[in-house]
Amino acid sequence: MTGSSRNQVKEIRYQPEGSYPYGLEVFRVSDLRRRTSPKGMRRTYGYTFYMLILVTGGQCNQMLDFQACSGGAGSMIMVRPGQAHNFGEGEDWDGWIVLVRPDFLRAESSREDPRTGFDIDRFPAYVRIDAVDLKRAESAIEWMRQDAAFNDESSSEHSQHDPGRPAQFVEDIQSHLRYCFYALVSWIAITYRDKRTDDLRRRPAVMRFHHFKALVEQHFVEWKSIGAYAIEMGCTERSLTRATLDAEGISAKEYVSRRLGLEAKRLLIHTDWPVGVIADHLGFKEATHFSKFFRRVAGFTPQQFRSANGTSTHP
Repeated sequence: MTGSSRNQVKEIRYQPEGSYPYGLEVFRVSDLRRRTSPKGMRRTYGYTFYMLILVTGGQCNQMLDFQACSGGAGSMIMVRPGQAHNFGEGEDWDGWIVLVRPDFLRAESSREDPRTGFDIDRFPAYVRIDAVDLKRAESAIEWMRQDAAFNDESSSEHSQHDPGRPAQFVEDIQSHLRYCFYALVSWIAITYRDKRTDDLRRRPAVMRFHHFKALVEQHFVEWKSIGAYAIEMGCTERSLTRATLDAEGISAKEYVSRRLGLEAKRLLIHTDWPVGVIADHLGFKEATHFSKFFRRVAGFTPQQFRSANGTSTHP
């Protein structure tokens, strides 16, 4: 991983050490600590790749998009590109980290069937798996690490299985790692799926919320009225609010406000844009309107939020 500074917050790009050729990399949290300063481990970063973190021992208190993700062994966190994340203050825990480039998830070879049905968005941001499944997940990740080590010319695996390491070998391992990752994530998503979808009486409301959630991701800047979403979905505002209350415990209007507030937080710490520019980018006609909105959803002014997160203030 390498970082480029924007403000005082780093955006981490996928760049493995040496000549490692694959779009997936596996290592331990303890390995990352050995090559990163304690201060660096506690910083908040943005990423251009996916990062799956599996806690295998100890107790951690990571932060994902400014929300605590606490847990011990069996806690899994999926960090997506653009999200704000840090590993927390504690150092008495360990786990696996799997880094995945977004383009790695799409098969480039014409020989591979692109219709895999794999959808990484089905994977929750946070899930807690039981002890039996933890062993299975650890084993799957360990095998990915070992298989990726075939590329290392100094490893015994390379010398025994691939003395010449032709390009075809690298392509085959890349494909193999891709489907190993598909299998791991799909298994977790299926095993720990939203059980409410099994209830035929509640399934329509659950599906309605997921449709709403997808639309919010696409249109939260320009569509601030719940009516716009209800029209697009062909339902009433009341049914949309009921579905959101059932899924998230908040109204549909509040859900859109929180998503807009989250984007504002990301922009405040990951860019050095003035508050007025951020306000305009998020569809506010006046910076004062944005500041009032942000204070309501975050409890701070934009400048206070920047200062609290270690970044300089911008008027």
